[in-house]
Amino acid sequence: MYIRMLFALMVLSIFSCTPEGGNPGKSLEEIQLEGASNSAIVRNPVSANAPTDTVNVARITFEETEFDFGDVDEGAIVEHVFRFKNTGKVPLLISDARSTCGCTVPVWPKAPIAPGQGGEISVKFDTKGKSKMQKKPVTILANTYPAATIVQLVGVVLGSDAKNNKPQ
Repeated sequence: MYIRMLFALMVLSIFSCTPEGGNPGKSLEEIQLEGASNSAIVRNPVSANAPTDTVNVARITFEETEFDFGDVDEGAIVEHVFRFKNTGKVPLLISDARSTCGCTVPVWPKAPIAPGQGGEISVKFDTKGKSKMQKKPVTILANTYPAATIVQLVGVVLGSDAKNNKPQ
């Protein structure tokens, strides 16, 4: 009797186990994605193991990707607004916008941008302590393909030497 019960329990345990850890009918990828955070999906909307499908992602289309602020005196604050539109098929989620230094500060919309709708990214560049030619990129991370888009401010900051020698 004891041996029959042990045998029955072994057979039952063998047939009740699934390679997915108890989630019959789900693939390993589906189970792994259940624990994924929204930020992971925003940063990588396309799986590395699957063919790239860029049709069903958000697309960020800027009116301009570079703003030439010309010549400014050192210490000036350069401000510019980069306008964009979501030309994709799903809501656009901007997870981050950052520059290479603290002198350039972007402000971006935190709410999703519906397909066909637009938004703005405001950028301020503090020229204090800067001189000569400047290129200040701002990297926007979103649920787009590719995930990063770069806009930039370019121009010349006239240092104190240039201001003193500038023709009147």
